[in-house]
Amino acid sequence: MKVKLLLLLPLFLSLQNEWHYNLEEAKNIAQKEHKYILLNFSGSDWCGPCIRMRKEFFESVVFKEMADSELILVNADFPRNKKNQPSAAQQKINDDMADKYNSQGKFPYTLLLDFDGKVLQTWEGFPEESVESFTVEIRNAMYTVRQK
Repeated sequence: MKVKLLLLLPLFLSLQNEWHYNLEEAKNIAQKEHKYILLNFSGSDWCGPCIRMRKEFFESVVFKEMADSELILVNADFPRNKKNQPSAAQQKINDDMADKYNSQGKFPYTLLLDFDGKVLQTWEGFPEESVESFTVEIRNAMYTVRQK
């Protein structure tokens, strides 16, 4: 039993997608790794659709496998509970991302960006399709850009 668990550990660790919280840093990484950026605006402690999206989509194996090889993930979180508030520096970074990409304050709001920060596609609200279909949509948007 222990051997089986040890064999699965590398797979599990490889699916631990790291979320970034600074778009400028993510752009640098995306450029170096030739990846796209998925920027998600969320209200982690008050927005029901945001919480569902995190659990049902972003934490799914299907999404993680795709994201691991093709995306740099960025989260701009706007919690309401005092205990969950980001530092002043992080709040400024989040506000700057919102000013540029989400001035209407939509939650959840997800954008696919190239490494320069150019918007390639957006998704407003909780996706109505399956995680598999959502993943295909992201891949199709990246493929369309590569063909231009």
